Amino acid sequence: MSRVGQKPVEIPGGVEVAINGALVTAKGKLGELSLEMLETVSASIEDGKVVVKPVDESKAARSMWGTTRSQIQSLVTGVSEGFTKQLEISGVGYRAAVQGSTLNLQLGYSHDINYPIPEGITIKCERPTAIAISGANKQRVGQVAAEIRAYRPPEPYKGKGIKYADETILRKEGKKK
Repeated sequence: MSRVGQKPVEIPGGVEVAINGALVTAKGKLGELSLEMLETVSASIEDGKVVVKPVDESKAARSMWGTTRSQIQSLVTGVSEGFTKQLEISGVGYRAAVQGSTLNLQLGYSHDINYPIPEGITIKCERPTAIAISGANKQRVGQVAAEIRAYRPPEPYKGKGIKYADETILRKEGKKK
């Protein structure tokens, strides 16, 4: 059984956390995020830390205890530091560029792919083959990265496509003579 829920969430300087019933709101330098908690868990602020506790000893309450604590940790980290996902593009002629509020992807198709950048997300291309996606909401950053990767996932024979920077592609051997 996980013990994640027992550890309180530290509130760093410059971040305000407010708990109003089942709504937890965190406000910091990168914006404001909120979380609607389930009724099986409760949260309170005790000496600069958010403490999450299950309401009763039911299986549902104990299973959502650590999940809710992790979501509150993501709120606090998101408004104070933010989250970043790195994508790498490999392939001849494959490249990306940010033009205004759209990400232009050239991925070997007969047309360019224009991906509109959602609100609250910033995308930077340091090189034409590197994309950095950042924002305060961990779920939205991961979702945007997954959507961009889905346009051309890496293939196992040559490794061409879009992959996460820390992802390893299992390579296959090509056909033999």
